[in-house]
Amino acid sequence: MASIRYGCRGYAPVVDLTTGEYRRDPIPASALRATTGGIGLGTWLLHRYGGPPADYDGATLTDAQRRGLCDAALEPDNPLIFVTSPLVSTRLTTSSKFAVMTRSPHTGFIADGLSSSHLAVELKRACGDALVITGGAARPTLLRIDRDGVPRFRSSEHLRGRATMDTEAAVKAQPDDGSRRPVRVACIGPAGERPVRFASIANDGGRQAGRCGPGVVMGSKNLKAIAVRGSPAADPPVADPAGLRRYARDLSRRSLGDATAKYREPDTIANVSVFNRLGTLLTRNFRQSTFFADAEAVSGETRHQTRATRAAHCANCTIGCEKVSTAAGKDGKKNRNGDAVSARLEYESLFALGPLVGVGDPDAVIRAARRCDELGMDTISAGGVIAWAIETAEQGLLSGLDIESGAGSGIDAPLRFGDGETVIALLDDIGHRRGYLGNLLADGSRLAAEHVGGGAASWAMQVKGPELPGYEPRSLKTLALGLATTPRGACHNRTSAYDAGFSPDVDRLSVDEHRGRIAAASEDFAAALDSII
Repeated sequence: MASIRYGCRGYAPVVDLTTGEYRRDPIPASALRATTGGIGLGTWLLHRYGGPPADYDGATLTDAQRRGLCDAALEPDNPLIFVTSPLVSTRLTTSSKFAVMTRSPHTGFIADGLSSSHLAVELKRACGDALVITGGAARPTLLRIDRDGVPRFRSSEHLRGRATMDTEAAVKAQPDDGSRRPVRVACIGPAGERPVRFASIANDGGRQAGRCGPGVVMGSKNLKAIAVRGSPAADPPVADPAGLRRYARDLSRRSLGDATAKYREPDTIANVSVFNRLGTLLTRNFRQSTFFADAEAVSGETRHQTRATRAAHCANCTIGCEKVSTAAGKDGKKNRNGDAVSARLEYESLFALGPLVGVGDPDAVIRAARRCDELGMDTISAGGVIAWAIETAEQGLLSGLDIESGAGSGIDAPLRFGDGETVIALLDDIGHRRGYLGNLLADGSRLAAEHVGGGAASWAMQVKGPELPGYEPRSLKTLALGLATTPRGACHNRTSAYDAGFSPDVDRLSVDEHRGRIAAASEDFAAALDSII
């Protein structure tokens, strides 16, 4: 066994779903030092267990080669890896995160999804520095790992087709060893089973490891859910316990200061009104950069004043930047579909399911976000591919016959921007791959545009597959460079170069020699941050 550094366990369980076998593989101390954890260690493990990627020159990749890489991600030999970091379980605020690493069925390249939740702590305690899952089960499976670290397999046939939150509740209700500590669950919804190429992995009541399609890989392995419960006694030692406690207290105090006031209330949705004023709020599939008066209706300030909200804290986090919002009707208690519906809502989800598809009804946006969480789909890609479909229909490349040909489809009107009910119906069709349109859009806008042809790729707003996040690259030039060069594709987390566009030191509308250095530094910083997670 490799020597264990402070904060690390020095090993990772490797579970083969095809054979039902498992082993504990040591992780060399040199690898832990070089990669830290998170996406750094995850990339090292992905290369170790998945082999090197195909030898293609990305600049000359053909459509057929690109689709082949995406399809290869659904093969059993593509590992699914959950990774922690040395900071997990230390009680430092904002440190309880995990990364999911795999080869992406959405991009064909490396995928990394991150999520903050109690699951990160239980993974560290029960599995060590990572959990590596290979192969594919013959039937729907639940993987259970308890304090002894031994994987156990149960049937999940009764969970087939169920929504993520229902699945999590059902797994938690199963008999266990009587421990008072709750089991933590990662699971997929219908989108991961179908498979939708941008399906997510849900955990902790609706949190998502979302981008690049890790839920599709989990579904391709016939793995519906993972249940984990470790023991606090398994926490690795730290070098200076007293110093860590002092630093944790100081960090918690600072996390409640002015620097995080925006995130505590009204949270990241405050970006809506700010970006609208700056002309960087992407609207109606990038046709506009301003949502005009509708931006006020879906803004964070209006939501804070008119909708029932509560803070949603991640594990070991003092900030509570996520807010759970409730869609309400005129009576304040009901919405148009009956019982009130609640969903976690932050800027990216609101942008993608609101301004990007032209929807200014905050209740419709909340219900759409909830539906994505239940289906297990990335909200940014879901909104982006629907915006592409609406514009493609307006251009005459999707006929009415194509749109309405799905049996049981909820689409009964022409696609148009601003129709919240149609957006929700489309989400259902996509999540279940229902009908022509549901099947088409489940592949994402890049592959869908290749199928439709006729210039449809011109309004597929994506980079390397993933649909663009909610920042205007035409005016935020440094961001545009960051999106073009980051290996993950269109992602605001892999590059934070949009910060430069809002800095008084950079002219966001011009092109200058400094942008390359800024974009590179932002990507390096993001890589370090997401390795520490």
